[in-house]
Amino acid sequence: MPNETLQPPQHQSHQPGSEAAMDPRPRSHMENWRAAGKLAGRTALISGGDSGIGRAVAIGFAREGADVVILHKSEEAEDAAETVRHIEQAGRRGTSLAGDIGDAAFCRDAAAQAARALGGRIDILVNNAAEQHPCQDFAEIPEAQVERTFRTNILGMFWLTKAALAYMPDGACIINTTSITAYRGSAPLVDYASTKGAIVGFTRSLSQALWKQRRIRVNGVAPGPIWTPLIPASFDEERTAEHGASSTMGRAGQPDEVAPAYLFLAAEQDSAYMTGQILHPNGGTVVNG
Repeated sequence: MPNETLQPPQHQSHQPGSEAAMDPRPRSHMENWRAAGKLAGRTALISGGDSGIGRAVAIGFAREGADVVILHKSEEAEDAAETVRHIEQAGRRGTSLAGDIGDAAFCRDAAAQAARALGGRIDILVNNAAEQHPCQDFAEIPEAQVERTFRTNILGMFWLTKAALAYMPDGACIINTTSITAYRGSAPLVDYASTKGAIVGFTRSLSQALWKQRRIRVNGVAPGPIWTPLIPASFDEERTAEHGASSTMGRAGQPDEVAPAYLFLAAEQDSAYMTGQILHPNGGTVVNG
C-alpha cells in the first residue's frame, strides 16, 4: 500500500469513557428487563461488549443467567469495567479482555482466555465489534481506512468465530451484528456499509455450514439508528442531533430496545427454528432481501 501506513483505529466502537459523557446517556443497562432464567448455566463471549448495544446484550444475558466475557479496545477499559460490574450485580461471572479484534492472534488468544474464564466452553458467541469513519467524498477515502474498517468489522468476525468454534459445543449459538446500512446503503459510510453487507452473507453462509456439521444456529441483528457512543464519535454535532430523525418513529433507538433481539436468538427455547436469519430493530424501516 504505497505512501500509507496502516494505523490502529482511534476508536473501535467509540472514544474512551464516552457513554458516561453522552447527553442524554444511552439506556444500556436493561433495568426494565424481566428475566426468566432462559440462559441459566450458559456462557457467552461478546466482542465490542463494553458499551452501547454490546453492553445491553451482556447485561441482558447475565440477567437471564449467563456468565459473560466481553472484548474491548484498551482505551475502553472504563466502560468495560462498568459493564462487568453490572454483570456481577446480576449474580453472574463477568470478565473483560482488551485487544484488537482485527488481529487474528488476539482473537485466538481471547477465545482461549474466554473459554478458561467460562469453565471450558463458549455456548453463545456475539460478534458485535465495529468501527466507522465517515468520508463525504468517496474519491478521497483513505486506502488505509478501508482496510482497517474491513479488518475490524468482517475479518475480525472471521478470526474470532474460527477461534471460538474450538470451544463451542454442538448446538451452540452465534449472533452477528450487521446494520440497516447493509440494506439501505450510506453515502458517507461506503466502507462501513460494505462490511455490514458482507456480514449478512457471512451469516447466511455460516448458518448452512454449521447447522449441517454441528447443529449450531447462526443468526444476525441489523439495528437501525441507535443512540450509542459510536454516533457522537463518528459525526459532527449537527448530524448527531439529527440521528434517527429519518426513521418511521422519528427518533433514535436505545441499546435496551435492541438487546431483546439478541436475547431471543440466544434462547434456544424461543428461536430453535431460526438460523440464517436477520432481525431488524430499526424504528420502522421496511427492508427486504
